[in-house]
Amino acid sequence: MLPDCLSDEGERRCRQLLAGTTARLRSRPAAAAVLVPLCLVRGVPALLYTLRSSRLVGRHQGEVSFPGGKCDPDDQDVIHTALRETQEELGLEVPKENVWGVLQPVYDREKATVVPVLANVGPLDLQSLRPSPEEVDEVFELSLAHLLQTQNQGYTHFRKDGHFRYTMPVFLHGPHRVWGLTAVITEFTLKLLAPGIYQPRLAVFQPPRS
Repeated sequence: MLPDCLSDEGERRCRQLLAGTTARLRSRPAAAAVLVPLCLVRGVPALLYTLRSSRLVGRHQGEVSFPGGKCDPDDQDVIHTALRETQEELGLEVPKENVWGVLQPVYDREKATVVPVLANVGPLDLQSLRPSPEEVDEVFELSLAHLLQTQNQGYTHFRKDGHFRYTMPVFLHGPHRVWGLTAVITEFTLKLLAPGIYQPRLAVFQPPRS
């Protein structure tokens, strides 16, 4: 049975669990921050994703991601970065009080720190969003029920020079495949929201080592 993640009790539990990480990481320097938008779409709890523009320069073009981007020197902290980038990318204003906390950071291939910020954005009509065409090709949601179904979960094993390097989760059978760091952040989120239901087959994600 899917837990009521958006109940007052569920919110309190998540805020308490994230309080330590949030206090420790929110003002620590990081390369980038992303918002993990927990929302209600047609009354169904879901996570909101973007498909990055194919016109972007760099290796992230055309990838599924959460809204977010590089930390600006003028940003107050990583929460400010995540909220600012979400407004710029989607035209979605998320009040700071809707932020539940900071999740475990992840690291890209250059070892840059990316900090996920979980927020409840409430009921959401995707048609009301105003995605920036320079940054976003598509906005879509995946329900928590979909993400928690084992047939929609998988893992990708990465090799280099014929040797196993690391394994990362992947979420399947939605409009687009969720993989890479976005899938790792999704896994962190599911472990927080549905600890008795989501049972990852990997104990810990190990970032690639050079």
